[in-house]
Amino acid sequence: MAYKKIIIVLLISIVCNSCSNKYAATNRSYKKQAKTYAKELRKQPKAVDSAMMGTQWVGTTNFGMRKPNFVIIHHTAQNGCDTTLRTFTLPRTQVSAHYVICKDGTIQHMLNDYLRAWHAGNSKWGNVTDVNSVSIGIELDNNGYEPFTEPQMNSLLQVLKKLKKDNNIPAANFIGHSDIAPKRKVDPNKYFNWPLLAQNGFGNWYDTANVKLPDNFNALQSLRIIGYDTRDSVAAIRAFKLHFVQQDSIPKITEEDKKIIYELSKKY
Repeated sequence: MAYKKIIIVLLISIVCNSCSNKYAATNRSYKKQAKTYAKELRKQPKAVDSAMMGTQWVGTTNFGMRKPNFVIIHHTAQNGCDTTLRTFTLPRTQVSAHYVICKDGTIQHMLNDYLRAWHAGNSKWGNVTDVNSVSIGIELDNNGYEPFTEPQMNSLLQVLKKLKKDNNIPAANFIGHSDIAPKRKVDPNKYFNWPLLAQNGFGNWYDTANVKLPDNFNALQSLRIIGYDTRDSVAAIRAFKLHFVQQDSIPKITEEDKKIIYELSKKY
């Protein structure tokens, strides 16, 4: 009889937890989608029937999951984590991220790192034009006009440390949404502490104390070397300054900017 009571209590607890979780439906949908992908992956590739190739399928054992090679940092531009979580769980929004980090430092891991989130949109970095396919998206709860909290930044550093270790991501490949989409995006905002990230091995930074510019230095060409899409030069300069010269928002390259760009271009 005691065992029956325990089982009943457990069942009630499970039901109550399910009812209290407002994302229970989207969690079930996530599991269903993941199972569908897993089922597809278990299928063997179809053999090609032609005069040049045999009809027997031969499976290779030399393969693995695709690993991300970039981390893209965003701010949510919304007022609160709950709003962002709702946005990322509504099918009609067609947007998502792998991680959402709240102001209090809470980390929401919303999508397996090996799956493709919809966070980068129409973007470009160097020769990469499908950034979603090669990146992890991290959203920081921030309306776009305020500093980022200390607990939030501490949690971000923890996440970045794990991602870098797990995926062997180069330091240069920790960048912002505005870097890859300069015409459309301005996140993370001007209060984001990029030097702190660089000090911890996530992103490049500069020291122009002893920099001497070469003759005929081409700043736009060097911005392109770094990775910026310079087809819209004004947008590219604005994005560069939002990341590396946050105290100056004027989209015009100064002599000091040239030194910074030159110093950075040697690291890419």
